[in-house]
Amino acid sequence: MNSMVFKIEQASEKHLQYAETICNEMEASAKVRGTGIAKRSPEYLEKKMLQGNAIIALTEKGDWAGFCYIETWSHEKFVANSGLIVSPEYRQFGLAKKIKQAVFNLSRTKYPDSKIFGLTTGLAVMKINSDLGYEPVTYSELTQDEDFWKGCSSCVNFEILKSKDRKNCMCTAMLWDPAEKEKEKRLKIEQKSLAKERLRNMKKKQSLFKIISQKLKGNKKIITLFFNY
Repeated sequence: MNSMVFKIEQASEKHLQYAETICNEMEASAKVRGTGIAKRSPEYLEKKMLQGNAIIALTEKGDWAGFCYIETWSHEKFVANSGLIVSPEYRQFGLAKKIKQAVFNLSRTKYPDSKIFGLTTGLAVMKINSDLGYEPVTYSELTQDEDFWKGCSSCVNFEILKSKDRKNCMCTAMLWDPAEKEKEKRLKIEQKSLAKERLRNMKKKQSLFKIISQKLKGNKKIITLFFNY
C-alpha cells in the first residue's frame, strides 16, 4: 500500500465548497452499510464549518478525503462527534482514526467539561472510540435532549428505537466522561504514591536490619525479634 499524506484541520469558511459532496457520501455510505444515520443537509454541515465545529481531511492535491463534526446537547453538558465519513478511495490509510482523534481533541479544547458520546453500529468506530477511552454505556446515560433523539428519525432503525422506548436500539452507546477520567487519574496518582511509600519503607527497614545485624554480630535470635516487631 502506498503511503499518502493528508492535511487534517479544523474546518472553516474555505471548506464550504465540500459540504454537498460530503453530505452525498454520508447518505450513500449509509445505504451501502444498510444502517441509518441522522440525515444532514449541506447547509447544516456548512454551519458546523463556520462555527469551527468540524474536522476535515484533504489530500495534497486539495481533494476532500474525510470529515467529522461536533454537536452539543443539553446546554453543552454533552458533546457528540458525529458524521464521521471517509471518501471511499481513501479508506485504507487509517484516516478515520486520525480524524476521530482530531475531532476528539477539538471537542476537549472547546468543551472541556462536556461528556463526549457516540452511537454507532460500526465495529471500526467502536474500536476507535475504545482506544480514545470511551466506555460502553446504557442509553439512559446519554443526553435526553429531545432534539438529539429527533435526529434519529431519518435512521432506518428508528421504529426499533421507538418500540424500545429509547432504552436501546441497534447502535452501541459509548461515553467519555471527563469527571470519571479525572477520578481515574487521581486514583492512579494515589496508587503510585502509595507504592513509592511502601518501597521507601521497605528500603528503610532493610537498611535498619543491615545496621543492627552488623552491631549484633550475627545474633540471629535478636535480629529476628527486631525484624518481626
